[in-house]
Amino acid sequence: MDIKEAKFLMSNTKVEECPAPDKPEYAFIGRSNVGKSSLINMLTGQKGLAKTSSSPGKTQLINHFLINNSWYLVDLPGYGYAKVSKESREKWRKMINYYFLKRENLTCVFVLIDSRHEPLKQDLEFTEYLGKMGVPFVIVFTKLDKQSALKTEANVSAFARKMSETWDELPLMFKTSAEKRIGKDEILDYIEEINVQVQQQNQNS
Repeated sequence: MDIKEAKFLMSNTKVEECPAPDKPEYAFIGRSNVGKSSLINMLTGQKGLAKTSSSPGKTQLINHFLINNSWYLVDLPGYGYAKVSKESREKWRKMINYYFLKRENLTCVFVLIDSRHEPLKQDLEFTEYLGKMGVPFVIVFTKLDKQSALKTEANVSAFARKMSETWDELPLMFKTSAEKRIGKDEILDYIEEINVQVQQQNQNS
């Protein structure tokens, strides 16, 4: 898939105020500072589309982008940022929970995981949470360029092994580097494939 047009639509905290649920929607989420904005900018080919920041916890809203006038890309607030108050964390949990439950056109969640780390409890717990809610998701390992391929493979394998302890079937896993543009085609082809399936389902219903 080629992205010819990507435009920011809106930011908000209420699902009711999100754009009309008339197009497939793909949400991106991960721990704070996982490289989410950089990945979104790399996928869309627009450097400043999602705002990148050196300070974690920057995204506090549900940010909608319209891609090729045919699907939504959503930048969700990151989880696991320690310097946020308990009240803010609870607010975030409720907002995200409500979004996952009520956003009827949500097609897939891309869970971003920093490939430099061994399996982290927060990431594993978040995948469990999505599983319990029945939300379809895939895993995206980020920052491949920050370490050796050997180290990446070891961490990816360790994460898969850890998930295997509680999952019968593992989700699809992508490996990416925003800097080296690795994984762009694979992710966009996957989205295109799903979009075609959604279109066919709509035509048959």
